[in-house]
Amino acid sequence: QGQLPIEIFNLINLDSLIIAGTKLTGEIPPEIGNLTNLKRVNLSSNELTGEIPPEIGNLTNLKRVKLSFNELAGDIPPEIGNLTNLTELNLSSNELTGEIPAEIGNLINLEDLRLYSNQLTGEIPQEVCNLIESNFLYIDDILDGNNLINTCD
Repeated sequence: QGQLPIEIFNLINLDSLIIAGTKLTGEIPPEIGNLTNLKRVNLSSNELTGEIPPEIGNLTNLKRVKLSFNELAGDIPPEIGNLTNLTELNLSSNELTGEIPAEIGNLINLEDLRLYSNQLTGEIPQEVCNLIESNFLYIDDILDGNNLINTCD
């Protein structure tokens, strides 16, 4: 319970940040971008609010990101496209708005992409369609519970 202690973001050698299902509140601070050795972030099933900080794009060693089942809002930051080692990106069941950034198409190692149950709008970018096809991702894990136009063949 409570907010993420800011001191966590001084632990620059941390390789996993897993605080799921603990009723965390507040925002994910931009200082998360300091933890460049992180391979796993799981802050799912909490009560986090605010936007996903663009500084998350600094964490190029990340393999798994789970921020699902929170109250995160705003756009998905295009900087997520920097995380080319990601195998899992789960942003489902939040209050994210706007369009899916085309930069998600850069995540060539993705095996699991979940964006369902947000308030995403617009067309699925062609770059993301290509990723869905080449990596055998499930389109319903993106479409369900959003107001997206499926432009993928």
